[in-house]
Amino acid sequence: MSDEVGSTKTPAPDDHLGSVLTENQSKFKTCGQIGFYRRQKDFHPDRSPYVAQLNTLNTENGVVTLNLTHQETQVPLKLQIFAVEGNILRLKINEESSVKPRFEVPDVLVKEPTTEQLKVSNLETGSLVLEQPSSSWKIHLTANPFSLLVTQEDKELISVNSQGQLYFENAVLPSEESGLTETDPGNKPSAPKEQFGLWKEKFEDYLDLKDPSSVGLDFTLHGFENVYGLPEHADTHQLQNTGESEAYRLYNLDVFGYRIHDKMGTYGSVPLLLAHKLSHTCGILWLNASETLVEVHSKAALKPQMHLPSPDMQKQRVVPNTDIRWMSESGVVDVFLLLGPAPHDIFKQYAQLTGTQMFPPLFSLGYHQCRWNYEDEADVEAVDSGFDEHDIPYDVIWLDIEHTDGKRYFTWDKEKFPNPVKMQENLREKRRKLVVISDPHIKVDPKYKLYAEAKEKGYFVKTINGRDFEGSCWPGASSYLDFTNPAVREWYSTQFSFDKYKNSTDVLFIWNDMNEPSVFESPEWTMPKEAVHHMGWHHRDLHNLYGFYQQMSTSEGLIHRSGGKERPFVLTRSFFAGSQRYGAVWTGDNKAEWEYLQISVPMLLTLSVTGISFCGADVGGFVGDPDAELLVRWYQAGSFQPFFRAHAMQGTRRREPWLFGEDNTSIIRRVIKERYTLLPFWYLLFYRAYLFAEPVMRPLWVVFPKDPDVFGIDKEYMLGDALLIAPVLDPGVTSLDVLFPGHGEHWYDFRKFNPISSSHRQKVDVTLKEIPVYQRGGSIIPMHTMTGRSTGWMDESPYELRIALDRKSTWMTAIHFSTSTSTCSATEDSPSQKMFCTQVLLTKQVATQ
Repeated sequence: MSDEVGSTKTPAPDDHLGSVLTENQSKFKTCGQIGFYRRQKDFHPDRSPYVAQLNTLNTENGVVTLNLTHQETQVPLKLQIFAVEGNILRLKINEESSVKPRFEVPDVLVKEPTTEQLKVSNLETGSLVLEQPSSSWKIHLTANPFSLLVTQEDKELISVNSQGQLYFENAVLPSEESGLTETDPGNKPSAPKEQFGLWKEKFEDYLDLKDPSSVGLDFTLHGFENVYGLPEHADTHQLQNTGESEAYRLYNLDVFGYRIHDKMGTYGSVPLLLAHKLSHTCGILWLNASETLVEVHSKAALKPQMHLPSPDMQKQRVVPNTDIRWMSESGVVDVFLLLGPAPHDIFKQYAQLTGTQMFPPLFSLGYHQCRWNYEDEADVEAVDSGFDEHDIPYDVIWLDIEHTDGKRYFTWDKEKFPNPVKMQENLREKRRKLVVISDPHIKVDPKYKLYAEAKEKGYFVKTINGRDFEGSCWPGASSYLDFTNPAVREWYSTQFSFDKYKNSTDVLFIWNDMNEPSVFESPEWTMPKEAVHHMGWHHRDLHNLYGFYQQMSTSEGLIHRSGGKERPFVLTRSFFAGSQRYGAVWTGDNKAEWEYLQISVPMLLTLSVTGISFCGADVGGFVGDPDAELLVRWYQAGSFQPFFRAHAMQGTRRREPWLFGEDNTSIIRRVIKERYTLLPFWYLLFYRAYLFAEPVMRPLWVVFPKDPDVFGIDKEYMLGDALLIAPVLDPGVTSLDVLFPGHGEHWYDFRKFNPISSSHRQKVDVTLKEIPVYQRGGSIIPMHTMTGRSTGWMDESPYELRIALDRKSTWMTAIHFSTSTSTCSATEDSPSQKMFCTQVLLTKQVATQ
C-alpha cells in the first residue's frame, strides 16, 4: 500500500449514504417536542396531590408497603420501601390495580437484591420513621403531602417528593363514581390534553398512538452542588444546571456527528446520577428503560444550624442543595438510593446491583486498527504488514460492513474475501486478532438463511398489526431481531459457533453497531415506539435496553463458542446499566476536530464512574480528516484511555500511523509502544475493576474526594490512583497548566523520574513528542521493559516496577524482573526490595491468567 497521505482505495459515499450520513439535528426532538416532558413540566402544584395512607402500612418480610392516594382522582398507588444490604435503599411506586401491567426492567440487576429488616421506630399522626437497626440512616415519612427524608447520622441527605412532583399517569377502569375515562392522566395538566400528546403525538409526518403512562419524581440532595453521571452526552463531566426548556435526555439514538456541549442523548444510557461533597458521596439509580429526561437545579438555601441547645441559639447558614427531577415516558418508579458514604462505596453498591466490568482478554487492551472499510484480503495483509515494517505494535484489525455478502451478517464477500480462514490464520501466526461487525438489522431476503430461519421462528420485532416490522438500514429493507426475547438471544448466540458462522475461527471477535436500534427514515432514526416486542411490550417501554440485549447475546455466544475457556471481546455502541458485564463501549461517530478530542475526556470519565470502565473514543475522529498535529495528540490521549482504537469513515483519507511523515510516525510509534510497556498496569487495573468495581479511568474527585479544587476538573484524570494524565487538547500548545491534586502529595515525572516541587498548580512546558504524565508518590506501577509485535509476543517480556515513594522520601526507583531467570535488580538500593520482587511475581501471575 502507498505511504502517501490521502491515498485511498475507498470510494466516496454514494447518494444513499450521503442522505444517511448527514449532521441534521432537526431529525431529533427537542425537549419542547416531547409530549410527556411538556405534560410533566405543566404540572407544578403548590403541594403534592399525593397523601400516604398510614392506615395501610404493612411491614411483612421487612418490606414496608403502604398506599399513596391522589387527592383529586382518588386513584391509589402502591409504595414499597426496601432496605437493601450494603447501605442501599430501594423505592418502588406502581399502580395498586391497573387495566394492564406496566413494564419493569428485567435482566439489568444481577440478582434480586438481598433485603434487610426495616422497622418502624416512630409512628405518629401524619408521620413515621423507618430504620434498619445496624445502619446509621433513617427514613422520615410525612403523610400529607407525601414526602420522604433520608438522614444519615441525623443529618439530612436526600429528600424524595419534597417539591411535590411525583407524577403518575394512570390507566384505570372507568367507573360512574369516579367519572374517569378508560385512560386518565391522573395528574391532570392544566393545558388542553391534545396539546401535550397524551394519546397521540406527531413528530414530522409520523403519528404515535399510545396510552398515557408517564411517571416522574423529584429528589433533593442536601448540601450537594457537584453532580455527575447520566451518560451518554457530549458534555462536561460535571452536570450543569438545566434551563427552563432543556433537560438531560436518556434515549439511545444514532446521532451521526453529534453536537458537543449538548444535553441531547446519543448512543447509550445509564440512568445513574452521583453527587459528591467533602463529607459524603451518594447516588441515584433510576431503573427505567423508556425515554427519560432529567432536570438538574443547584441552588443555595438558608438552613438553621441543627443540634444547638435552643431555637434562639440556632444560626442561619448557606447550604447548597441540588434538586433532581426524573421523568420517564412509561414504566414504574423503581429507584435505588446509594448511600455511600465514599466514592468507592458508591461504585461497589452500583456493582452489587448491576455487576462489575467484564475482565477483558489481554489482547483487547492493546492497540486496535479499524476503518470503514479495509477493502479486501490484500488490503488487510498490507495494513498488517505495514505495522511490522514500521515497527509499531498492534493486536487487532477490524472489518466493517463491507466485508459481508451484501450486508448479510455472518457472511463474507466472496470476491473481496475469498479465503477468510487463511486471512485469519495469517493473523494468528502473528498472534493477532480480527474483529468483524454484526448489526441487529437483518436483510429481508428469503434466500438469506439467517433471515429465513428467524422469520420462520417468529424472532423479529412486530408491528401493532402482528406483521414483522421492516425498516431501512445498511442492507436496505431490514427486519430487526427481538433481543428482548430470551429464545431469540439464545438462538442468536448459537450463530457464532464455528459450524454456523462459516469461515470464522477463534481469533475472530465481534463489534455490535447500529443497535440503538438505528432505523433510517424513521422518527428520530430509530424504531417506532408502538413496535411490539416479546410478551406484547411496546418499544417505548424498553427502547434503551435493545443494545444491552444484543451485546449480552453476542458475549454469551462467544463464551459458548470457546466452551467457556476464553473470555470474549464484544464492542457495542448502544448500552444501558449493566452493559459493563458484557464488554466494551465507544463514544460513536465523533469528528476529526479538536473539540471532539477535548470532549472525549469528560465523556469517558462519565462512562467510567457509571460502571463502564472499558470505554474509548475513535482516535483521530471518525468523520473527516485530521491534520498531523491533531492525529498525534489524539494518539497520545487515546493511549492513556481504556479502549484504544483508531477508526475512520468511508471516503476519508487513509490514516494508518505511518502515513504522516517519519517524524510523526516516530512519535506515534513511541506512543503505542509506551502503551504496550504499561500493559501489566492496565491489566491489573481491569482486574481490580472486575473484582472490586474500581473505575480504571478516574476523575480527580474520585481519588481526591477531600480536595474541592478538583471537583470540576475534567481535562486531567487518573489511571487507577497512581498515574496523573494531562493530555494536550488544543493546537499549537507549548505549555500546559497542570493541577497536581491532593495538597501535600508528592508527584514525579513518570518518564524522567524527576520529583515535582513547588505549587499545587504549575505551568509545564510541552512539545509535540509527548504529553505530561506523572506518578503519585506511594504508588507502584508494574511494566514491561520491552515490547513485541502484539501482546501475544510479550509473555516472556521482562517486568519492572516503577516505585514512587511518598512524602517521606523524594526519589523514584525501578525494580526489574526477568521472567526467564526469575531474578530482580534495582536501580536504587532499597531495604524493601524483597517486597517489591514479590509484587512483581504477583503481577506476572495475574498477567498470565
